[in-house]
Amino acid sequence: MSTVFARTLTLLRKERGLSQKKAAADLDISQALLSHYEKGIRECRLEFVVRAADYYNVSCDYLLGRTPDKSGAMLTVDDLPEGDATAGEGTDNMLPVLNKKLALNAVSVLFDLLKRCKNKELTAEVSHYLNLAVYTVFRSLYSANSKNSSALFALPDVYWQPTVNGEMGVGAAHIRKVAKEAFAETKPPSMSPDGLSKAYPLLASSLMNVIKRAEEDLE
Repeated sequence: MSTVFARTLTLLRKERGLSQKKAAADLDISQALLSHYEKGIRECRLEFVVRAADYYNVSCDYLLGRTPDKSGAMLTVDDLPEGDATAGEGTDNMLPVLNKKLALNAVSVLFDLLKRCKNKELTAEVSHYLNLAVYTVFRSLYSANSKNSSALFALPDVYWQPTVNGEMGVGAAHIRKVAKEAFAETKPPSMSPDGLSKAYPLLASSLMNVIKRAEEDLE
């Protein structure tokens, strides 16, 4: 059983505001055994996966990390809302279209959350970080063709990448710092899976898919 199961099992319990003692009693196991499942110390049987899925009203696929959608749905291109005016270019190459929609929808959620936070500094820091990510991807693609002139860019080829990497590392630290300060002053919007699904019924699944894919790439 993957660590995703242990993490998801814990998250579902905490979302419900349940103690381990209460959840264990409802699931007809000991608190110690539930603690072992949530920590990934012990693997459970399929029968418990089904029981936990029924208890938390989610699919077994969600519990096992096969999909970030609690209903167990697997996203396709047609399931996602159009993120921009150019999204109707056809789907003869499905992967770029799917990934574009996922990214656009996820970013839409992020900027709406920033809007709700009402903190200009936090919005500026996030925008700066995303600008650097776009710059990195575009310049890498641009530079792959030796016929393209490097005169388009102010930063020399020899050190633009380490410069951007360093700036993104600093930017990520700034985002964490400013977000913590901003949330200390105002009540942050709900960012639990349930809260996001209610606030963004058409977009939350894209964000959850992006997060899932990112963590899989980092493992």
